[in-house]
Amino acid sequence: MSASIDLAAFPRDFVWGTATAAYQIEGAAAEDGRSPSIWDTFSHTPGKTENGDHGDEACDHYHRWPEDIALMRRLGTGAYRMSTAWPRVLPAGDGPVNAPGLDFYDRLVDGLLEAGLTPNITLYHWDLPQALQDRGGWTVRDTAEHLAAYASVVATRLGDRVTRWATLNEPLCSGWIGHLEGRMAPGLTDLTAAVRASYHLLLGHGLAAQAVRAAVPGADIGLVTNHSTVDAASSRPQDLAAATRADGHTNRWWLDPVYGRGFPADMRELYGVELPERDGDLDTIATPLDWHGLNYYFPVTVADDPEGPVPYAREVALPGVERTGMDWQIDAGGLEALLMRLTDDYGVRRLYVTENGSSFPDTVGPDGAVHDPERTRYLEQHLAACARAVRKGAPLAGYYAWSLLDNFEWAYGYDKRFGLVHVDYATQERTVKTSGHRYADIIRAHRALHA
Repeated sequence: MSASIDLAAFPRDFVWGTATAAYQIEGAAAEDGRSPSIWDTFSHTPGKTENGDHGDEACDHYHRWPEDIALMRRLGTGAYRMSTAWPRVLPAGDGPVNAPGLDFYDRLVDGLLEAGLTPNITLYHWDLPQALQDRGGWTVRDTAEHLAAYASVVATRLGDRVTRWATLNEPLCSGWIGHLEGRMAPGLTDLTAAVRASYHLLLGHGLAAQAVRAAVPGADIGLVTNHSTVDAASSRPQDLAAATRADGHTNRWWLDPVYGRGFPADMRELYGVELPERDGDLDTIATPLDWHGLNYYFPVTVADDPEGPVPYAREVALPGVERTGMDWQIDAGGLEALLMRLTDDYGVRRLYVTENGSSFPDTVGPDGAVHDPERTRYLEQHLAACARAVRKGAPLAGYYAWSLLDNFEWAYGYDKRFGLVHVDYATQERTVKTSGHRYADIIRAHRALHA
């Protein structure tokens, strides 16, 4: 059943976009001077990804970007959230700039602007140069400082045309899933390393924000974080306490320091790891932002799990609840709730939904089309939730659907498809799905309201 979307709630200049990330789509992993990233290393390590999949070719966007820009124009979007690849720009992580790598992004930005698309560049979407990982990666302070230097290089080159910048994408995944759970690069399972990495990621965010501002006067700077609403599985005190811990782990740890509250005391006590703090760091981490990007996919319900890993909260699958192909619970109300929390609790002055989407097992039908009613419904439900949040006062300025293309879905490989556009990886043929056509219709309908 289609959800009714209150398109009139969205302002005239509401940004309609799609999102991708460099390692997930570019391919050309060893071309034009690009060095390996931690994801090249991780994905080429046996047993780390489904089917041994890796991003060596991915969607071949490095060579097919004009075709992908044409797809965006077909969808009618006005903006594109992309990331630059650190190992393509600075192969050693620091030191000399790789001119061909930076030239690629120069051409891509020009192509986007010529097509009427506003680029929104994320500087770090998880592809740390392996050379820096070999020197300690995010567990050491130097990496935060190297991020700022890399940010300055990219912003100096592209800042005459690009004004909207994000420092990091989903530091939770880099910190917790990459260093604590081991399911993402660099594949560690070490609480001390994870807490230190989380600290340096946020320090790097603040330093990078300052570096971009210095390079690009008037730059529009944000941070992209991923969050879930967290509910207790029951009213038992133990489950309620578990929900508080899970919320701290998933949400407060990543938001409180950015908005000047410092790292949550209850979580510092729970982790029991001394933070590598220096004077002035908390002010750097809380560098004022122009906007905040929310990535939302699913809510979580948890029960107390004292024998489990930190935060000692076990996710509980609710019966009879619709789930995506990732086995993630579907609840558009969680997106509305998080938009309001960022507005009311953290005072965010401008918000974007920078990622939101769903994976289902799509196939090209006999008619040559890709019919994906589940994804179409997910899109409609979550846009309806966005409209409700705007009516309640959320300063939501745009929505970037994840993703423009089916792509390399990290440890899940190529089996999980999130795209509005289907990609046949054997031929690289692109096919706009029903959900992509529906998104185009929604965009046209919104613009017609303000014609």
